[in-house]
Amino acid sequence: MNDQNKFLPALILVLLSLIWGTSFILIKQGLKSFSPDEVGALRVTAAALFLLPIALLRFREVPPSDFKKLFLAGLMGTFIPAFLFATAQTKLDSSVTGILNSLSPLFTMVMGALFFGQQFKGLAVLGVLMGLLGTVLLLLAGSGWTMDGLNGYALLVVMACALYGSNLNFIKYKIAGINSVALTATALVLIGPLAAVYLFGFSDFVYKLETVPGAWTSMGLIVLLAFMSTAMATMLFTWLVKRTSPLFASSVTYLMPLVSVLWGIWDGEALHIGHFAGMSLILFGVWIANRK
Repeated sequence: MNDQNKFLPALILVLLSLIWGTSFILIKQGLKSFSPDEVGALRVTAAALFLLPIALLRFREVPPSDFKKLFLAGLMGTFIPAFLFATAQTKLDSSVTGILNSLSPLFTMVMGALFFGQQFKGLAVLGVLMGLLGTVLLLLAGSGWTMDGLNGYALLVVMACALYGSNLNFIKYKIAGINSVALTATALVLIGPLAAVYLFGFSDFVYKLETVPGAWTSMGLIVLLAFMSTAMATMLFTWLVKRTSPLFASSVTYLMPLVSVLWGIWDGEALHIGHFAGMSLILFGVWIANRK
């Protein structure tokens, strides 16, 4: 592997952190006009529409026997988490949600060890634990050094992280032979109809779009979220998983809190010294976990 190819995964990791770190503030803006289920359904529907042309061109690259696997990957990696995150953010700040998302690497390790026969060396475990400790510092700093900020809705983010961790290993070890673009596009298009049927047939989305002030702006931000965070970033992330390791790829969730907290400051949230301490510890944990 040449120097350029060695640098590419790290560059994609940073780019994904910027894109996904911004997703939480976009969800927050979408919730100003729509319910969490409408936000989740719109996000999935728009992402599927964006990738439909690619999926149509790439369908032949997917073996018929793998369509069920791709549908499952779409549910675990996109569909269910989209609804969980939107619901969680009705009671959690966007920055707190971004911080909680740092649990994904832990679940990647646990699910990999439990169901995929993976083993991680001591340094990797130490790095993940340091990242989690940094996350705890961030959470405590954001809630006045009490646990009040961790309400029951935080468990929805934990569930989403568990699904992410399962999906990372599933993609790496059960769908390894499919091109990352074909995999992502096909998985999203397979789950897209479920979201579209709910959005237009069983929700008040169209009515709100016509009557609620600011609804078009909220829709535009969710569509942007779908294009950048759900469609494009998912393809980049799938490429990263297939060419590195689930642990390295999931380390993007360590960097995302840096972005989500900064967006929170922009939206009026305060940043304390504990935030800086937690973010520093997270970054050091990433470095430890991914040392060769």
